[in-house]
Amino acid sequence: MPAETRLFLCRSDNFGVLLHDPASGATASIDAPEAAPIEAALKATGWKLTDILVTHHHADHTDGIKPLKEKYKCRVVAPAAEASKIPAVDETVRQGDKVKVGTLSANVIETPGHTLGHIAYWFHADKLAFVGDTLFSIGCGRVIEGTLVKLRDLPDDTEIYCGHEYTEANIKFARTIEPNNKALAARERRAKEEIARKEPTIPVAIGEEKKANPFLRADLPNVAAGIGMAGRPPAEVFAEIRARKNKF
Repeated sequence: MPAETRLFLCRSDNFGVLLHDPASGATASIDAPEAAPIEAALKATGWKLTDILVTHHHADHTDGIKPLKEKYKCRVVAPAAEASKIPAVDETVRQGDKVKVGTLSANVIETPGHTLGHIAYWFHADKLAFVGDTLFSIGCGRVIEGTLVKLRDLPDDTEIYCGHEYTEANIKFARTIEPNNKALAARERRAKEEIARKEPTIPVAIGEEKKANPFLRADLPNVAAGIGMAGRPPAEVFAEIRARKNKF
């Protein structure tokens, strides 16, 4: 049976998401920004929380862990490199490990940068990837060279769930890098419609991101030329795009 998801907002712009396995009844919260919206989502779905899968140690992704652990006795899985900074950890994982939520299975991908121990969870059979604050819709967090390639190389139909609703602002910046990108213009129209309906702008397929997200396109000659860096190495082009975003 395919996985089910429930997406909702936490705090001011964090995404909360539940991942449910209909076959076993197991349910995981991806991170725990705050307890109340997660409990509301559990009540609305009738699901029981069995796991919390943590991507990184920042408080806006972990503040809800303690109260949820106390109430549901759920398992807390966290990146090995950051376990000491995360409350109530039961199990640690690193690159190449597998995590099961009921019958659902994820590969752990280390994605350092936003934090040095950041990880993502790729449920390959269900075409889902929970990437925390590494990759955003039309944007990215601070990353170490090679990190984004791991996510860009996922199958095009993989649906990406990120940690924050930043799409509208990210598109405004991306248009300064590729003002004539038709895929980006289409994403802008869709995002505006979704936001007007008070709907989330994620998940989004990685294949779509590769057509519109400038941080996944730094190795394309036309992108380099468009910012006056024709012929320069992709790493330098990426660094320039990142520097411009930091000042935007």
